[in-house]
Amino acid sequence: MSSNQSNPQTRSEMHAERNRGSNGHHTFRRIFKWLFVLFLAAILLGAVVFFYYAEGAPSISQSALESDTSTKVYDSNNNVISRLGAQNRDYVKSKNIPAQLKSAVVSIEDRRFYKNYGVDPIRIISAAVHNVTGSSLGLQGGSTLTQQLVKLSVFSTAKSDQTLKRKSQEAWLAIKVDQKYSKQQILEFYINKVYMGNGVYGMQTAAHYYYGKSLTKLSLPEMAMIAGMPQSPTNYDPIHHPKYATYRRNQVLDAMVANKQITASQATAAKAVGVQSDLAKTHPVSTINLTNQKYIDAYLKEVYSELKSDGYNTNTDGLRVYTNLNMSAQKHLYSIANSNNYVAYPSNKFQLGATMVNPNNGKVVAMLGGRKTSNVSFGLNRAVQTDRSSGSTAKPIADYGPAIQYLKYPTYQPVQDTQYYYPGSTRELNDFDNRHEGTITMRKALVESRNIPAVRTLDAVGINRATNFLGNLGMTFNDKLTLQNGIGLYISTEQEAAAYAAFANGGTYYKPHLLDHVVTADGKSHSYGVKGTRAMSPATAFMITDMLKGVITSTNGSGTAANISGLYQAGKTGTTAYPDDYASSVPSDAAMDSWFTGYTKNYSLSVWTGYDKQFEQGHYLPYEQTKIAQEIYRSEMSYVQQNASNTDWTAPSDVVATRRNGTTEYYVAGYPGDASTATNDGISSSTNANDSTGNNEANTNSSSKSSSSSKSSSTSTEQRPTGGNGGAGGGGNNDTQNTNSNSTETTPNTNNGDNTGRTNTATTKNGQ
Repeated sequence: MSSNQSNPQTRSEMHAERNRGSNGHHTFRRIFKWLFVLFLAAILLGAVVFFYYAEGAPSISQSALESDTSTKVYDSNNNVISRLGAQNRDYVKSKNIPAQLKSAVVSIEDRRFYKNYGVDPIRIISAAVHNVTGSSLGLQGGSTLTQQLVKLSVFSTAKSDQTLKRKSQEAWLAIKVDQKYSKQQILEFYINKVYMGNGVYGMQTAAHYYYGKSLTKLSLPEMAMIAGMPQSPTNYDPIHHPKYATYRRNQVLDAMVANKQITASQATAAKAVGVQSDLAKTHPVSTINLTNQKYIDAYLKEVYSELKSDGYNTNTDGLRVYTNLNMSAQKHLYSIANSNNYVAYPSNKFQLGATMVNPNNGKVVAMLGGRKTSNVSFGLNRAVQTDRSSGSTAKPIADYGPAIQYLKYPTYQPVQDTQYYYPGSTRELNDFDNRHEGTITMRKALVESRNIPAVRTLDAVGINRATNFLGNLGMTFNDKLTLQNGIGLYISTEQEAAAYAAFANGGTYYKPHLLDHVVTADGKSHSYGVKGTRAMSPATAFMITDMLKGVITSTNGSGTAANISGLYQAGKTGTTAYPDDYASSVPSDAAMDSWFTGYTKNYSLSVWTGYDKQFEQGHYLPYEQTKIAQEIYRSEMSYVQQNASNTDWTAPSDVVATRRNGTTEYYVAGYPGDASTATNDGISSSTNANDSTGNNEANTNSSSKSSSSSKSSSTSTEQRPTGGNGGAGGGGNNDTQNTNSNSTETTPNTNNGDNTGRTNTATTKNGQ
């Protein structure tokens, strides 16, 4: 009885258990079904995306596959001026490529090359697994050799171009290339196209460069070295990096063994050979057009720097780079610097840096990084160095420009040239002659480059507002600005030319740029034009320009050696003195640096002159040599203005002209000022009612191209101007520098570090 009663319960339990098992099985099947559906959907979606992107893929021709991937650089007239890798590339046909080299390339780059159809799904999946699991020494690439060829022939390697769309198009084109060309042809294209370091393209050229012989005469270890270099030609260069080169060569040999192309004993014997044992003793220089190189070295260096910062690979991207270079102006500037036909240089060690920009768009049309630089490629570019004080060329942009912009100073604003001590100290500021002229106009102070009125004006404006004004002109500084920066800023000729260009064009700042546009291998054009920003009012630009005309044309102007008869132009001089602890080692009129920055409506040109090692014996600028910067400017500006318009600046509608003491002066409408009251007279204030700094210092924003505001406190060491005309210069009265200052400050670091630990005083002279 009990047995019969238990049986139904047992059967019920068994039935329930079977149902549970059946339900679990159905659930698993449903999950598997949905996963499968999702997998198919993902594949379908991927296919749709792939073909959508592939449809817009650029065309690829045989000429593109055969061409090298060097970067071609053009001037503003679309003439090729340089070609990175412009060598006599030895194109080698497939029949002349050793079979062992082909096997080495295939073994290390794409072992399934002969079996895939341009893309290799197995390779892609394997690479993904390796990357996820970290089971390899580095990230694994899924690209086949054919895909690499397509990338080198059509696409840029810039990071911005590493997109799903680009990868899809690359894969699609690889399939088409595989369909159209034989494997031997594809290998031929690849072996002739790859970059091999040191400006060399193609493995045949590399064989001659590194080993002094053709591919057919290379030994097994040499072939393995050549085959392994394209992955990282700089790091695997056997000349400069033998350790890494050995590692890479041995990788290739091991890959050849794994691919059954050589035996293990052959690999062992090849590994025993040093990578440098059979290198050629000389290597043909064939990377750049040397005819143009000497003229454009500094310009090219900056072009390649800009391209690199934007992610382009100038060795492998096959770029067409269109620059803003005016080749005629550049060659003339080079001629001025490297001959004595225009300027009498004291020695070959006398150096310069110069930049010329178009004020109306910021295009850098010429740049020179030095003189007598021999055949050095991409050497020191003094045009962009920021470790030398600009002297009094800082006054229009740090002092008087802000005064007009923020305080509405008229050009006849009374300013005090009286005894002055830096706030909170006993440190006295003086001019070249240790004299004070009392109350003078702002125009006179700027034209004659008097230092005390300049610093007083900066004090009245306030450091914060002066810093903002400089920021509007593209200048940011890592260090705090102080009142001494009113007579000197650590900036480059490129920065200063662009800043003065804003005066020339009516107050708009354009960031200086050397590139106009870049065309990548796939035919896409990337523009580098910049949009101007309002840096100051048209009134400020006009009034500064009107005063700076007098620097060049006035009898007492500091820049009369830059005068060009009949040309409407404006400009400013700047020189810097030696520190007090060194001043006794040089003549009393000696300067460390001399600048001239000037402009017309068409061009703005800034020139620095001096010595790299200014503390070496004889490396100072006597008074007469401080005019060389003006003479360089005059010669170059005369040349470029020959076929350019020559028009004067006209006053904006809100600028009012008035006659004062026989001179046409200007003021902003509604702000005529008080001609009887000088601002900031008496003891200098340490604060300004309209400036919150309080201590006359301001923290400034740092930037990737920032300058040091006060590696030392800037020192302006100008010479006394005494008449003269355009070609005669500023007279011969050489006045002594002020040694009354009690401050000691470190001088700026020079290009060669000669200033380390030296002290500097606030010595000043009047503008030359």
